[in-house]
Amino acid sequence: MPALEPHRIDLGDVVLRPFVASDEPAVALALQDPGILRWTAGTAVISSPADKRARRWLEPRIDGWARGNAVFAIADAETDQVIGNVALRDVHRVPDQAVAAYWVSPLARGRRLGARALDAAARWGFTSGLRLHRISLDHSLVNEGSCHVAQRAGFQLEGVMRDYYVEVTGQRHDSHLHARLATDAPPDLGPQPAGS
Repeated sequence: MPALEPHRIDLGDVVLRPFVASDEPAVALALQDPGILRWTAGTAVISSPADKRARRWLEPRIDGWARGNAVFAIADAETDQVIGNVALRDVHRVPDQAVAAYWVSPLARGRRLGARALDAAARWGFTSGLRLHRISLDHSLVNEGSCHVAQRAGFQLEGVMRDYYVEVTGQRHDSHLHARLATDAPPDLGPQPAGS
């Protein structure tokens, strides 16, 4: 995949920015959450010793832009502490398409940051130099929180992929497939914090 130019998106109370090595403590804290570890960490991270997981997760995200993936840290605008992640990966692997992924740290949940960040990344992907037409995402049916984030961010449910998600344990789950098109109406995410 061709390299992407790292980008920053200001949402007022939070910013989407590239990950840096100093984000490791915040990532380590997030990876203590069983949900993040289960649904978004991946086999290589989960199989690493607990004290090495954050570095293992972070390293490919730091150079993700160079490998054609738009990988954003969701960071508090005042403290710059990482409180989540949103990414557009496999950009143009299928022409004009990408795949989204996201998580929000437990300490920042309940503020609709996941939906806001996903919406902002999608809008950027549609209108920036990426010029995407379709962004898809999937999640296990068991992961209902992810479904709410996707729908709030304007990603329509398209169907169920049977036995698609496989946990490290080998347990399989059906997954929802969601997608948003550049031609879809943007979501109404309600009142936003001042400056966003």
